[in-house]
Amino acid sequence: MENRIWSCALLWLAVLAGGPRGLHAEDPRRIELWPEGVPGLRADAAPEHLERGMVAGVHHPSLTVFPAPAETANGTAVVICPGGGYHVLAIDHEGVQIARWFNARGVTAFILRYRMFEYGQPAPLRDVLRALRTVRSRAGEFGVKTDRIGVMGFSAGGHLASSAATLFDAPEGRTGAALDAESARPDFAILIYPVISMQPGVTHAGSREALLGATPSPELERRWSTDQQVTAATPPTFLVHSMEDTVVPVQNALQFFQALHAAGVSVEMHLFARGGHGFGMRPEEVPGDEWPLLCEAWLRTNGWLGGTPKR
Repeated sequence: MENRIWSCALLWLAVLAGGPRGLHAEDPRRIELWPEGVPGLRADAAPEHLERGMVAGVHHPSLTVFPAPAETANGTAVVICPGGGYHVLAIDHEGVQIARWFNARGVTAFILRYRMFEYGQPAPLRDVLRALRTVRSRAGEFGVKTDRIGVMGFSAGGHLASSAATLFDAPEGRTGAALDAESARPDFAILIYPVISMQPGVTHAGSREALLGATPSPELERRWSTDQQVTAATPPTFLVHSMEDTVVPVQNALQFFQALHAAGVSVEMHLFARGGHGFGMRPEEVPGDEWPLLCEAWLRTNGWLGGTPKR
């Protein structure tokens, strides 16, 4: 365990070392999301830190840029939201590894470090929408196209990504900044074992309390249950979940799928008999290992890896 944590720490330090030297595949760069000042910044905000190989204590949200190689870049971008119950961010296996996978397929990736339980909603929603607006407003700089920007999330990060897919124009996601005028709607969404519902008995209790407090009102539960916020404007979505998941019940994915289908939104869902929770892309010799191949096929079929995307 100590060796694994030290390896994660070394990897993330290497990522942070990218600094401002330039944009290329071997040299990721950090971008502060709120250079004018983080809205609602806590007076006791301290530097973020690694905690058991996870990033914790995010007070200054940021994007880490992983540009696609120039020779294979296809203009598609994705904002990645690592999971961690809105307490920490699984920055390696639900962040860096995923970004590298996208880079190998010509996609520019952005890992989002967003605010969590120290703030609760709407801070995480504001961070993910600010991330999408930032990427879209600077598309030329990043070498991506404004109509090929997606969002991806794992577990609690899946809840945040699904929030972006459904609440992209919500008043809670605006701060009055000039960048609010930029569209925050993702062009596609990829949700891997996502938290969706805030309803007791379905939700992940830790994520729910981190976002809404110990005793949220029924109105808050409904507002932040993203299956209840789906409309026809929700973007095409790819869903993955495991029937063995005892952390985030499979009902979360099922409810989101049903809501998307009822709204006429293009959706592809894969449910696996085995796989548990939090597996990322780690090979565990279970059927769930196949999801990256299925995701790549979905991306390619829908034009995100070249050609004209389907709408």
